[in-house]
Amino acid sequence: MKILIVEDEFKLAQVLQQGLKEQGFVVEWAGDGSLGLELARGGDFDVVVLDVMLPGKNGFEVLCELRQSGSIVPVIMLTARNNVDDRVKGLDLGADDYLSKPFDFKELLARLRAILRRPKVELRTILRVADLELNVKSREVRRDGRPIELTPKEFGILEYLLSRKGLVLTKAMIMDHVWPSDADCQGGSNLVEVYVNHLRKKVDQDQAVKLIQTVRGSGYIIQERA
Repeated sequence: MKILIVEDEFKLAQVLQQGLKEQGFVVEWAGDGSLGLELARGGDFDVVVLDVMLPGKNGFEVLCELRQSGSIVPVIMLTARNNVDDRVKGLDLGADDYLSKPFDFKELLARLRAILRRPKVELRTILRVADLELNVKSREVRRDGRPIELTPKEFGILEYLLSRKGLVLTKAMIMDHVWPSDADCQGGSNLVEVYVNHLRKKVDQDQAVKLIQTVRGSGYIIQERA
């Protein structure tokens, strides 16, 4: 089994590497978020152990970009900030488990074993609603066969809506998913509104069926409705 540790605390990373190697795991280490994301995308890892507070990209950003790239590798997040909001944010972004520092190495092992016992799931490469389709791997979007060029943020919003087709997503949820490091910034709600409007122009303009719909007072939903 191959594990990636993304942790900037050198001593802790050393202890984890040594302990996991003694348990028979193959271990790689990254000391910052940017390198961690690069390795996670390119390596065939069974689990990623990801710290939240990292130089460069923080753990939330790494997780968000990893999921947006289509990766389904299990992720255990580590944090010294033991509060519910951080745990909820990590889980909403796609983390599989959460462990607060300081922790016992035996607990980490138990959580790793629990994740590794789960059956592996197949990634849905193509997300669809009506005549709109999004390819997670190639990052291509088409409507009625016509290619649509999207910015990375527009793609992230559309992928999030399609992956939760038929569910209402609030502006806060979209902000947390697409702009995790700026989720608490002033004007975040307006930023989501601006990008959704841009996305609508590209996806729904001149179409008889409007797929991206506003649920007044709640958020946005993508579904087919005449």
